[in-house]
Amino acid sequence: MTLIKFIEIIAILVGAFSGFIEARRKRMDMVGVFTVAFITAFGGGTLRDILLDRRPLFWVTHQEYAILIFVLALVATPLIRTVRQIVSERLIVIADAIGLGMFSVVGVAAALDAHMPIFIASMMGVITGIFGGVLRDIVCNEVPMVFRDGKPYAICAFLGNWLFLAMKHYHFPHDLAIWWSAVFISGLRLVTWRFDLRLGR
Repeated sequence: MTLIKFIEIIAILVGAFSGFIEARRKRMDMVGVFTVAFITAFGGGTLRDILLDRRPLFWVTHQEYAILIFVLALVATPLIRTVRQIVSERLIVIADAIGLGMFSVVGVAAALDAHMPIFIASMMGVITGIFGGVLRDIVCNEVPMVFRDGKPYAICAFLGNWLFLAMKHYHFPHDLAIWWSAVFISGLRLVTWRFDLRLGR
C-alpha cells in the first residue's frame, strides 16, 4: 500500500467520524448517519475528481471504501447514541482538522499527478480538504463551519499545500513532504481554533 493510499483511507475514516458525530447530534436515524458520513468522507474527493475529469470516481474504483463506511455506520449509530454526552464541538473540530490535513495533501498530490499547474494543484487540495465538511454542514442544516467560525480553515489548507509544493520543488522525499504538510495543516488549524485566532471582519 502506498503512503497516499494509506493517508486517503485515514482521511476517509476521520471524515466519516465527524459525519457520524454531527448526524447523531441532529438525532438522525441510521440512514441519516450513513448519508452524512458518506458525504463528509467522499464529498471533497468527488468534486476534485470531477474537476480533474478523473473517471471513475475514486470511491467507485475502490468500492471497499463505501462498504467500510456502510459497516461503520451500522456500528457507530448505537455506539455514538450511548456516548452522546461526551460528543462535543471539540471532537468535530479535531476530526475536521485531521481530515483537512490529510485530504488536502491527497488532493494536491492527485492534481500534480494529473499535470495541473501548481496554483491549480494547491486549490484542488483546498477543495478536497474542505468540501466534504461543507456538504456535511449543509445537509445538517448548518452554515458550514468553514464560513462561520471566523478562524482560518481553507487558508490553513492553502498554506500547507504550498509547503508540500515547495518541498517537492526542492526535492524533499515524497513521503516526508506528505507527512509534514498534513501535520502542518492539521496543527495550524488546531492552533487557530485553540487560541481563537480569527480572520479580520
